[in-house]
Amino acid sequence: MSTLYTLVGGASAKQEIKKSRFVAFAAPVDDEAAAKEFIARNADVSAGHNCFAWRIGQSYRFSDDGEPSGTAGKPILQAIDGQNLDRIVVVVSRWFGGVLLGSGGLVRAYGGTAAMCLRDAEKEAVVDTVAAIVTCPFGDLALVQARLAAWPGVRMDNPMFDPQGASWSIAVPRRDTEALARMVADVSAARAEVVLVQD
Repeated sequence: MSTLYTLVGGASAKQEIKKSRFVAFAAPVDDEAAAKEFIARNADVSAGHNCFAWRIGQSYRFSDDGEPSGTAGKPILQAIDGQNLDRIVVVVSRWFGGVLLGSGGLVRAYGGTAAMCLRDAEKEAVVDTVAAIVTCPFGDLALVQARLAAWPGVRMDNPMFDPQGASWSIAVPRRDTEALARMVADVSAARAEVVLVQD
């Protein structure tokens, strides 16, 4: 299986084709809600069409936003897939310049603008992660949090506190689960623990 990549941050590109102006914006997203929010924020109301596509794992959506069917959203999705990208959303807005491009011209314009936007963007490999819960007494909290924060690819969310200490959700690179659990046990003398959340 080939490695999938996502964007490190946002990206944009623009070009003019037969007097029509095309502007693309792309960004990494973690879920459908984030993709929809990005589309709403970047769709330009002054444009004639705001076409988009996003892919998150096996889920994807695309829209031609009034362009002839198959001439905008699908070429944008193909630009995403053609560069082995995942967890990506792209919006391409078009301002009509008075010259009809035809179906083939639209496919090339939308797909080409999206591909140009993605090609030069900084990318990183998508890391396969698993969800886990860390529980930790207050006495070990600062050290465990610091070590987790320093571990590459770990994301910490939603800390919750009780009289004994804290617990929080983390996303851990799948390949690191055992090593990370050992590290947490070692630095806390086994008072803190990592429990994987079963899918």
